[in-house]
Amino acid sequence: MNKRIYGVIGIKSIMANWNADFSGYPKSISTGEVFGSDKALKYPMKKMWENHGEKVLYIKSLKIDEGKKDETKVRPKSLKERYEEIFEIEDLKKEKDNKKVLMNLFKSIDVKNFGATFAEEGNNIGITGAVQISQGFNKYEFTEAQEQQILSPFRDGKAKEKSKDGEDASSTTLGTKIVSNEAHYFYPFSINPLAYKQFIEMGVTEGYTEEDYKKFKEVALVSATAFNTNSKVGCENELAIFVETEEELYLPDLSQYITFEKSDKDIITLGFDELLNSLGDSISNIEIYYNPYKANIKANIEKAKYINIFTRKEV
Repeated sequence: MNKRIYGVIGIKSIMANWNADFSGYPKSISTGEVFGSDKALKYPMKKMWENHGEKVLYIKSLKIDEGKKDETKVRPKSLKERYEEIFEIEDLKKEKDNKKVLMNLFKSIDVKNFGATFAEEGNNIGITGAVQISQGFNKYEFTEAQEQQILSPFRDGKAKEKSKDGEDASSTTLGTKIVSNEAHYFYPFSINPLAYKQFIEMGVTEGYTEEDYKKFKEVALVSATAFNTNSKVGCENELAIFVETEEELYLPDLSQYITFEKSDKDIITLGFDELLNSLGDSISNIEIYYNPYKANIKANIEKAKYINIFTRKEV
């Protein structure tokens, strides 16, 4: 593929928790600005690829271990075990051909997109991904965390508390669910196929192809909407921008020019229209996917196609 792609992926979160820190509250920086990590966005992408039958290496998977004294435990697989599973290898330690390991890594769709740090015995490999996704900052200024009390259907069997008559406490336990009232995250990304130039020369990959871009584009449009866990219900893809340029054109982080305003229909202003319009033939294609039922795009981008993110028809 002889072009670069720059863009933004927008995620809407309504009474949900798109990316929590270890305290359970939405992640934020020291100034209080709420953000989502790139890992929060990549995970539903990987799950969607996995559900479609693609090889995904860097994702949590489980195995059952038959331990001592007839103990059976469920535990996460190691990177070595995951590699052996998806590439049907008996024992990675016996693999002395580093080129073969590299070729296998590039067959994994998440490695092909995001790169990898593969530090296993005899195979210490680092791959810088063609797709780079940065942190996604929330652009809605009135985001607040909401703490909800949840009643469990079960009592705590280990509780030491006793009732007045000396019997075990019979009340059920309380839990907490923390969500944001509303948040709108905008993730900048870039795709640089030249990142794999040396690996192409080594003969371990054909490079980042149009087919790879097509598969990334699909998960960039729908994976958050499709990923319906308890904390992610209420999160959905609301925006995706793809700007295709010449290989030698370099663009800044486009998300920094985006503003969000709450209205009857949300207003998403793309403040980089003047920049893109000034670049002429250096840009070959611009596609802006959004939810026209809930938002209006405010911009004047000459080459842009505005597309319904759900129906994929031009608006």
